[in-house]
Amino acid sequence: MSSAENQDAFPAATRPQRARRHQLRRILLALVTQYVIIATIVGLSVAATLHYLVTPKVVAQFEAIEAAFKRLPAR
Repeated sequence: MSSAENQDAFPAATRPQRARRHQLRRILLALVTQYVIIATIVGLSVAATLHYLVTPKVVAQFEAIEAAFKRLPAR
């Protein structure tokens, strides 16, 4: 009789852990979702900044260096 009581008590003791795990999964899913959204927005912002502001300056510098090399006397 005591073994039957122990078996009945065991599933009841594990139920709060499952509820905690389910709540923890929801919280983690929300945090990961927020992280992904913010990371995407920041990544797109950095990419746009590099594309429209930094890249033309870098290309212009390389073109200036190329023009300077062309003006050098041949050896």
